[in-house]
Order: sequence, then C-alpha cells, then structure tokens
Amino acid sequence: MHKGTAELAVGLFVLLGVACLIYLAVHLGETEILQRGYQVSAIFDNVSGIKEGAAVEVAGVEVGRVESVRVGPDSRAVLVLRLRPWVELKEDAIASIRTKGIIGDKFVKLSPGSGDKPIPPGGRIRETESAVEWEELIAKFIHGKV
Repeated sequence: MHKGTAELAVGLFVLLGVACLIYLAVHLGETEILQRGYQVSAIFDNVSGIKEGAAVEVAGVEVGRVESVRVGPDSRAVLVLRLRPWVELKEDAIASIRTKGIIGDKFVKLSPGSGDKPIPPGGRIRETESAVEWEELIAKFIHGKV
C-alpha cells in the first residue's frame, strides 16, 4: 500500500509539472489559444525582414501581433495585423515599420489617427511608412548621393 501512495504522489507531481509548462508556454510565449480581436491589413513597399508574430504597438503599448506576411499581386508586401478588440483605428491611421534600438527586433508602430470614420474589421490601413534600409542609406552617404 505504501508503494501505491508513492506512485500517486509522483503522478500528481508530473501532472503539476505539465500544467506549469502549459502555463509558461501560453503566457510567457505570448501565444493565444483563442485568437481574439480583429484583423486589418496594410500594404508596404518594403517590410525589411519583419516576421510573423512581430509586435504591433500604439504609443509604445503592445496592442497586437503580425499574423501574416506575404507578397501581394503588385509585388508589394502585405501585412495582416491582429489587433486587440479595444483598439480603434481611424481611416487616417498610419502604420510604420520600426526597429527597437539600433539592431533590435522589428515591429509595427501604429498612429491611430483622428478622423471620424473607423477602419472596420478586415479593413485596410491606407497610409504606411516602409522600413529604413540602413545599408542603402549609408551607401548613399558614402557615395555622396544623400
């Protein structure tokens, strides 16, 4: 009987460990089991290496994630953003590709706009600012074309 109690204790310990791992994977990995919020898209001339899962921020606060990155029919980059339900973008909103620090991760910075008409779920952000290509900018500076 003593052996059965020890096996039960080990089993409960293993289940507790698995539950902790699931918690960490969901909360620290910043993944969501149920996708909440809504999608909007934005078309850029150049996204310069931004990846799926990159942060979307408004005023430095994370409000969503990049859900997909693809090339559109006109050979421009199309980003699909999943935003939290409480984020309200107006028709004059601006999406910019930025870098955290000098060589940090890329993210999408949103300026929500101040117009009257909101962008509906599934809508498109019309104003975009592509990423700055530091290599090209330095090359132009060196060759005197700035």
